[in-house]
Amino acid sequence: MTFEENASGAASAHRREQAVRAAVEHGLIGAAEPVVGLLDVAGIRQSATRLRAAFEEITPPGTPVLHAFAVKAAPLVPVLRLLAAEGLGCEVASPGELAQSRAAGVPAERILLDSPAKTPAELRTALELGIALNADNPRELDRIDALVAAGQPASRVGVRVNPQLGGGTIGAMSTATATSKFGVALQDEGAREWVVRAFLDRPWLTRLHAHVGSQGMPLELMAAGVRETYGLAEEINAAAGRRQIDTLDIGGGLPVNFDSDEFTPSYRQYARLLRSEVPGAFDGRYGIVTEFGRSLLAKNGLTLARVEYAKSAGGRPIAVTHAGAQLATRTVFAPASWPIRVVAYDAEGRPKSGPAVAQDVAGPCCFAGDLVARDRPLPRLDEGDLVALLDTGAYYFSNHFAYNSLPRPAVHGFVTAPTGSGGVRFGLVRSTQTVDEIVAESGGGQRNALSELR
Repeated sequence: MTFEENASGAASAHRREQAVRAAVEHGLIGAAEPVVGLLDVAGIRQSATRLRAAFEEITPPGTPVLHAFAVKAAPLVPVLRLLAAEGLGCEVASPGELAQSRAAGVPAERILLDSPAKTPAELRTALELGIALNADNPRELDRIDALVAAGQPASRVGVRVNPQLGGGTIGAMSTATATSKFGVALQDEGAREWVVRAFLDRPWLTRLHAHVGSQGMPLELMAAGVRETYGLAEEINAAAGRRQIDTLDIGGGLPVNFDSDEFTPSYRQYARLLRSEVPGAFDGRYGIVTEFGRSLLAKNGLTLARVEYAKSAGGRPIAVTHAGAQLATRTVFAPASWPIRVVAYDAEGRPKSGPAVAQDVAGPCCFAGDLVARDRPLPRLDEGDLVALLDTGAYYFSNHFAYNSLPRPAVHGFVTAPTGSGGVRFGLVRSTQTVDEIVAESGGGQRNALSELR
């Protein structure tokens, strides 16, 4: 961790304190709006800058590098628009994410389609629009063959492989295990030979893709995945007698530190490790594509929720809030893998002081396990106070769990002015979901569909 990166964490925390207070003053949080998401625009821009700079440092000038943001981490059109303005593209995994990227104005040549279950229609659309895609398996490549026929596709097409290197500390997030559902399993009998032959038979296949990283994965294992991918690309190019593979898609998945405000590990740390471990991949002979998501957004967002009631049970204080499993789904159901930092504020948005008291912070869902923090030492929370769930800029606003038909909360971006020159400005990213929208989504327009069915 460099001094600059440490300072960045401190600056981010300071902006957060300003934003929480301002959110109360602007009425973005209160009795009528008891939960809201906040995104730090300056922090997002800084993350994008650090990512670009890290790879510029390890690649020769002129090397084609596309940083494609993993849209699943924050499928919000204004976020995609902001990242596009910072030079990033989009990695999409569904028609919905593709539509969001297009709505954000991201050009087709900066969009990449990855998914283990692409339909023929999705493949056809990508090829017609000139969107790059990675074939996940032999059957999918057969489908692409049929769509391409004897022509040269406008899209850049690659194959996704799984080097089967093992998993990290979170099994559900590990994409390079022996039995992962993603890509062609390279260590399975005959698989490597099939991949080589697939490229030799299709001169229009020009990319090789592997995604090893995710939360809980050590950087060394991620680098090993890139090394395996590079080695296979060299083998294919040697067999072809030319540089058929010209681009390596190394995925994303840089882990995020959820324990403090420090941005660690950093993109620079990872990039330098890659240059050390796989120098040939970054000597300018290959274009590079990355697919980072969580690491760009997580620490640049927070969820702010009002304490509706303060109670106790069995001697344990419980703060009942409006942010639970419907937002922090992974945290509630897998707290050991997805712990979250919680900060206490008073009703005015000022940091709450007082002795720490072990207490539960509960959500509004009607099951006993809806807790975002258990036995957590915090200043004692009272009715009307606020809690901030930190580092929730990625996935917490996209993985909404519709249990109890609770609405998706509003999300606002914010910028803070220099000291003495004006305060905090907010921009609405997404409105609070209305009750009418919930009813419509649940079939309200077809209320007689079953009762009249004979």
